[in-house]
Amino acid sequence: MSKPEDSAGLNDGYVYRERIGAGSVGRTALAYLTGAYRHSTEDVWRERFERGEVRLDGVTAVGDELLRVHQELCWHRPPWREGETPDSFELVYEDASLLAVVKPSGLPTLPSGGFLKNTLLSFVRLRWPEASALHRLGRATSGLVLFSRTHEAAASLSRNWREGDVEKRYRALSDGIAARESYDIHAPIGLVPHPVLESVHGATQKGKPSHSHATVLERRDGQTLFEVRIHTGRPEQIRIHLAYIGHPLTGDPMFASGGLPREREPGLPGDGGYLLHAETLAFTHPITGERLRLHAPPPSGLRMATEG
Repeated sequence: MSKPEDSAGLNDGYVYRERIGAGSVGRTALAYLTGAYRHSTEDVWRERFERGEVRLDGVTAVGDELLRVHQELCWHRPPWREGETPDSFELVYEDASLLAVVKPSGLPTLPSGGFLKNTLLSFVRLRWPEASALHRLGRATSGLVLFSRTHEAAASLSRNWREGDVEKRYRALSDGIAARESYDIHAPIGLVPHPVLESVHGATQKGKPSHSHATVLERRDGQTLFEVRIHTGRPEQIRIHLAYIGHPLTGDPMFASGGLPREREPGLPGDGGYLLHAETLAFTHPITGERLRLHAPPPSGLRMATEG
């Protein structure tokens, strides 16, 4: 039987699960979800309760239940139509343990926000169902993403990632002409205020230690092309660190000089408009011990004049 016309293109829906901690005991289910998912107003959450989409310990909730520790609160989000994304990727490396692919800009790496099926992970698993992403790139960022195919490979590479054995180099196009040839950036990254989402990651002395090294590849008319090597993997690290030194990514709607969200009409973390590409990934193979160095040619906007 064919699907009804109005359900064509919908995904399968998703269940958001929350385990109640001691700090939320005594709050109502409605107040909890309104606070936890601030993208929706209290009135919207109340409508979801009325439609029977929320369950508390498996029982349909009405919203005024007082929460107890260890309870499970679930929102059964109905199927929805996702935004359009690229639906292809390029395979760079494959063996019995690993995969490396080139993600196009505009395709989320993992399910998040409004995307569930239209993600790199979903498309990769159509061919390799056992694959698990070992890291993620922002939706607008293109370039290399590494996947494990076995638990052994995942455990080994995750350990190597924590120990700094994995080398990651990016290309980024920034506003302004760099005064120096290179920058060693150590601005801590943590949560900072945001007018829409309450908080996002940004440069803050209260954040976690973070380290990037940016080298000038080319100076253009009012712009600088950088190669950036990241030694830590904080959220939005390159966008924040280049903005911190006064060179926010060209077209970035989110971060201004100083590494904080723009004061006027600040964008959201998933917004694009900038050029950032994961060009090189080097690591020790978890099974053979061989040192692998993978490369993804940058898009035209991130090539030097000498590269054509």
